[in-house]
Amino acid sequence: MTVSLENNAPHKVVIIGGGFGGLYAAKALKKANVDVTLIDKRNFHLFQPLLYQVATGTLSPSDISAPLRSVFSKSKNTKVLLGEVNNIDVKAQQVILGDELISYDTLIIATGANHYYFGKDHWKEFAPGLKTVEDAIEMRRRIFGAFEAAEKETDPEKRRAFLTFVIVGGGPTGVELAGAIAELAYKTLKEDFRSINTSDAKILLLQGGTRVLPHIAPELSQAAEESLQKLGVVIHTSTRVKNIEDDIVTFKQDNELIKILTKTILWAAGVQGSAMGKILAESTSVECDHTGRVIVEPNLTIEGHNNIFVIGDLANFSHQNGKVLPGVAPVAKQQGEYVGKLIKRRLQGLTLPDFHYNDVGSLAMIGQNLAVVDLGLIKLTGFIAWVFWLLVHIYFLIEFDTKLLIVFQWAWNYITRNRRSRLITGRADFLEAKTVN
Repeated sequence: MTVSLENNAPHKVVIIGGGFGGLYAAKALKKANVDVTLIDKRNFHLFQPLLYQVATGTLSPSDISAPLRSVFSKSKNTKVLLGEVNNIDVKAQQVILGDELISYDTLIIATGANHYYFGKDHWKEFAPGLKTVEDAIEMRRRIFGAFEAAEKETDPEKRRAFLTFVIVGGGPTGVELAGAIAELAYKTLKEDFRSINTSDAKILLLQGGTRVLPHIAPELSQAAEESLQKLGVVIHTSTRVKNIEDDIVTFKQDNELIKILTKTILWAAGVQGSAMGKILAESTSVECDHTGRVIVEPNLTIEGHNNIFVIGDLANFSHQNGKVLPGVAPVAKQQGEYVGKLIKRRLQGLTLPDFHYNDVGSLAMIGQNLAVVDLGLIKLTGFIAWVFWLLVHIYFLIEFDTKLLIVFQWAWNYITRNRRSRLITGRADFLEAKTVN
């Protein structure tokens, strides 16, 4: 299938997904002679890199969300629709949105990824991941609810379970969660309770590989581990989680099975492509990898359909150094910008070289004044890296007023060491911890 260049009427571009990939694709097309329809099942763009700060009470969900209609209010060629795409009719070039059919000349799919439990989907009940606002609120409920339940608990063993936090996965999300919970327990909350000493909390980080943050330079990974340990986090590397059930995490390390009794298990170990990958595979016979990500061509189209692009976390792009690009915001942003530019070039009868990701570096926050930044030749740790992390995240936030609000929140938290967004919402039925036989 080829893209028609006979555009008496504006070329119709449909974008499914308002994350980084879809957002920046639409932004790249805002002055083009195209009609853009952006479809998302949420009415806001979510800045996922800061979700862990919602989960640990530093920020509120609205601080890291931008209404899509507000973002594109001045883009007169862009229409935003709230809804979930059920199917794609490739022959008719239509997406199916409930009872509505929406035609496209070019389709961009940027629906992201979900949690991946390595075939153990029932673990989700015990160990929530962190991809959505609801996930962050649920994590926040469990984290702060555990301290509240421990305050009321008189049985020492059950109290220890409430004060034990296990994070599975030592990538950026796991490291940032572990550091934030350690600061909560050992600094922020230490004067707030009367029956418990929050410094008795135990934070464990389980990593399957030999080191945390395996995607960055080994010396920075080592610096991150040392910083976490200074905060009080216990790190277990080369581990394999065998079971999560009934408030017990069982993992294998050095041929030894270890059981940890805990009321709070947080998942940061893996992701899989969204359900749209399966829908696209059924519609086009495109190949997906073992985690459901769509195998894309060097220009981010799919085989046999050069008017369908897949970008962001849903795309398996392995045409650069033979390695699959990571599911991080800079990759999705650059892919969205590339696809927008390529569509404009095609409408002029031109093209672009294949997509090439410009790796701007990797970074992770560990705690206040503590971070690691890998910029290739330049590697930063400690306070300087922490300031750099702050500036980068402020830069990537979408709306100006959001930037100001978060700067104020971070400054206030830095001065007071307080976290104002410590609300426990939803049910409060914190079940009693079970004993290990």
